[in-house]
Amino acid sequence: MNRRFTFFCHSILINTSKPARKLVSINPRTNGFSLFRAFMYTSTQYNYNSNYRRPNTNTDANDPSTLMKEDGVSVCSELWIESFRNPNQTITNLTNYLRRFELWVLAYQKVCADELGAYMPKSSVQRSALEDLLALRNAVLDNRFRWGARLEFFIKSPKDKTEYESLSKRKIRAILTTTQPSPFQDRIVQEVLFMILEPVYEARFSEKSYAFRPGRTPHTALRVIRRSFAGYLWYIKGDLSTILDGLKVGMVISALMRDVRDKMVIDLIKSAITTPVITSEPIEKKKIKRKYQKKKVLAEDEPKPDPYWLESFFGFAPEEAEKVPTWGHCGILSPLLSNIILDELDRFMEEKIKEFYRPSKSDVIWNSPEGEVDQGNTSWPEFVPTSGPDKTRKIDYIRFGGHFLIGVRGPRADAAVLRKQLIEFCDQKYNLKIDNESLPIEHITKGIMFLDHVLCRRVVYPTLRYTATGGKIISEKGVGTLLSVTASLKQCIKQFRKLGFLKGDRDPDPQPCFRMFHATQAHTNAQMNKLLSTMVEWYRFADNRKKIVNFCSYIIRGSLAKLYAAKYKLRSRAKVYKIGDRTLRRPLKEKKGQSPEYNNLLRMGLAESIEGLQYTRMSLVPETDYSPFPVGWRPDHEKALVEYIKLDDPKTLEENRRGLIDEGLISPQEYISMLVWNYKRSASVDGVGVSKELLVVESGEKKGGDEGEDDEELRKVKKAEMDLVMQMRLCLKVVLSIFKDINKGSSITQ
Repeated sequence: MNRRFTFFCHSILINTSKPARKLVSINPRTNGFSLFRAFMYTSTQYNYNSNYRRPNTNTDANDPSTLMKEDGVSVCSELWIESFRNPNQTITNLTNYLRRFELWVLAYQKVCADELGAYMPKSSVQRSALEDLLALRNAVLDNRFRWGARLEFFIKSPKDKTEYESLSKRKIRAILTTTQPSPFQDRIVQEVLFMILEPVYEARFSEKSYAFRPGRTPHTALRVIRRSFAGYLWYIKGDLSTILDGLKVGMVISALMRDVRDKMVIDLIKSAITTPVITSEPIEKKKIKRKYQKKKVLAEDEPKPDPYWLESFFGFAPEEAEKVPTWGHCGILSPLLSNIILDELDRFMEEKIKEFYRPSKSDVIWNSPEGEVDQGNTSWPEFVPTSGPDKTRKIDYIRFGGHFLIGVRGPRADAAVLRKQLIEFCDQKYNLKIDNESLPIEHITKGIMFLDHVLCRRVVYPTLRYTATGGKIISEKGVGTLLSVTASLKQCIKQFRKLGFLKGDRDPDPQPCFRMFHATQAHTNAQMNKLLSTMVEWYRFADNRKKIVNFCSYIIRGSLAKLYAAKYKLRSRAKVYKIGDRTLRRPLKEKKGQSPEYNNLLRMGLAESIEGLQYTRMSLVPETDYSPFPVGWRPDHEKALVEYIKLDDPKTLEENRRGLIDEGLISPQEYISMLVWNYKRSASVDGVGVSKELLVVESGEKKGGDEGEDDEELRKVKKAEMDLVMQMRLCLKVVLSIFKDINKGSSITQ
């Protein structure tokens, strides 16, 4: 079963192949730079116990242990830092990273995590696997690697125990002619290429794209729309997914060669796209009715399938996030390559945003040359005055995968001109014929559907107060708009109907989820609570969050009630609610006179505690998250990279030093040196020779005079030393507290 894909949860699950079973795997690409924290450094001790071993020539070139000079995470970090330090530089040396054996070991660990469902540390990697991995790397570098090999492997999966040499002709023919999962060694090569190419292009991608990228989720796109699209009246919504379906090799290669001029990497990706994939139509097997169906028992090394609640939640994937491009043998490289191709569209739209911008001095927002939202109402930033002939004309753009949304503030003629230019661009650049019907121009009053949320406008009449000439405060009624981002109830009903939870549109009727028929009441309730929790998080930024989550809770609760009524023969939902309570937290199978009370069994540990369903009332649903979204937002890993590059630059240190001096501040080192110098000067004035006495104390010699005088001088010196230490400690505390207060607002570099 193919692994499903979803972009509307915080973890983006990307299917690298089509395995025979559905795996629960850890995804190493949840957050770009933060993936490095997922693999901690371990010692390079290996297990030499293996049945199969390649011949060892005892040379450094063929010894895997000598090739791993660094940790793979540090090599990846170095590539990310260099890419963000010089984002516009043409890359010509990716083959050097392709030779780094540390990256191949890291890729092997990540593919094993997808294959086995558990992370394999480096200390658990066998010596034979390292030698096979080295042979695979050498084959790629020597151009001996072939994509999609089914019988000849350089390295096999740890759970693949098949002896291909002893297979019969019929089995070999079946392997060569039927659809098979992507080979294990192909996925390793894909992971290595992905680790090399992702940082290069993440530093170059436009900030207008929010799909197939680390740290950018549908929630990010919705928050950007709520913040920046409030003043737009006309919208153009387009779908360019057909570009990703009918892919042309020349289009991908030309897009790659804009920034990467490494022949080996380009040829490797080109062969992955052009190598044909063997597919066959599935043969329908006759269903055999069995009186007693045995329960499936998983093998020891076989990961558990996705739970029912997660499969159900995957069914709620919006249209924009439901489709993932898959090209040839590219695997996980396909989404990255699609972003590389569509990045040209992002750059084209960024130029059009600058071209169409016409500021108006009489407008309260977007009247600066840059067009930022810095001059809006700070107490109500979502408020935007209505448009008119004397208002600012502006457009904005956002893309999620192959779907994009354009907002136009101004006359409809501007939107028509932009649509014409967009059609010409797609025809010239992507050879894609688009008509006006594919790019409709819609008014905000009709409601714009994007990511299963409806964008509509609310007209408000706030009282605007401002100070006129002479200090007179004037209050007048203003007319403005607020952008409302609401979850689509119609789309929610459609998804529930597709999953079999209800039937009917106008009057939805919940249907029993017989998939959980053999599960206990406690397990079923727990599964549905997890589904409800994820849906509450998905609709976090919707204005109607309480209403939509309460509706989902009603559907799920009614579905469970019908299931329990059929399972325990209670005939109706009303009977189930009467026994099991509104939240279905009471046991339904207990009968009086046959077993002790449920509370007694629970106290004795003989019964499983039943968790009641959540959000059965609208008041229990959390409020909508209206937290402000910053204008110059960047993901956390990009912030860390930019901050590290700044601190690593000596110019930044000099600028910080000058800034401290200009503001009348000094560094902690200078403050301590001044304190010590002032103390020495004051001590010499008082007649206490600090340096002289310290020499006396260190050497242990005594000068002329009585012992009492020496003791008195020694006590003075020790007291002076203690005072100096105490003052230095107090100084450090004060300076550290000052810098902590500075860092709370912004970093020192700012």
